[in-house]
Amino acid sequence: MKIRKKRHPHWLKVPMPAGKNYHDIRALVGEQNLHTVCESAHCPNIGECWNSRTATFMILGDLCTRDCRFCAVKNGTPDGCDYDEPMRIVEAVKKLALKYAVITSVTRDDLDDGGASVFAETIRQIHKKVPGCKVEVLIPDFRGDRAALQLVIDAKPEVINHNLETVPRLYGSARPQAIYARSIELLERAKQASMITKTGLMLGLGENESEIYGVLRDLADIKCDFLTLGQYLQPSAAHLPIDRYVSPEEFSTYKEQALALGFRHVESGPLVRSSYHAASQPFNASD
Repeated sequence: MKIRKKRHPHWLKVPMPAGKNYHDIRALVGEQNLHTVCESAHCPNIGECWNSRTATFMILGDLCTRDCRFCAVKNGTPDGCDYDEPMRIVEAVKKLALKYAVITSVTRDDLDDGGASVFAETIRQIHKKVPGCKVEVLIPDFRGDRAALQLVIDAKPEVINHNLETVPRLYGSARPQAIYARSIELLERAKQASMITKTGLMLGLGENESEIYGVLRDLADIKCDFLTLGQYLQPSAAHLPIDRYVSPEEFSTYKEQALALGFRHVESGPLVRSSYHAASQPFNASD
């Protein structure tokens, strides 16, 4: 008997990517030999974001040294490091006339600094060659290397983002090479350096309500500024299955709870991802 694949609920339906801006960005990414997390992570918002001329660039190649069981990015052994990549990112940012650039990467545990120096150079070059463009970086944990994190902090991005991804109990099954306390410490150190900090969680992996609130309280304790909450979607049959679909109403409840705890800005909904509506985040207390 043939087993029918479970259908996503109606609130997860998105139109197929199309439009001039979408095709322009796709061509530009190819011309500059760049990677985007929009493509590598199968983001459902790629059509909306690219048509708004926004994209999240992924540096340090497209092979990740970790094997998180929720992530669509390829894993393996990278071949060296492309130190010319920051300038190609700058050219793309200039051609798109971006006012807000989001830079992320694969995790590169094979590099001494985890790729922090390439992050730092990318930030510096965007600020230098595209005046007025804000930079958000979504960084890995650098294996807890404080000096690597400091390289990124010293480059002065407008936002340092590092995703917790899920609740502590599920780290062993979802991201076994990461450590919850280490990620919390990274965000706390960035905040102590007067950076705007940001993180995100996927819901629907098997967490419960009390665990979600526990993470929100941990983040409030370290004064994390921005938060994203979105639905986990299984990239393939080889990845972790979806435990449940979280309703839009439940996402709204978590947003209210997070704002009550003191977060400055929260994006919470089934289709929300790390850089969703990132340019609309408030950067001043009065925003």
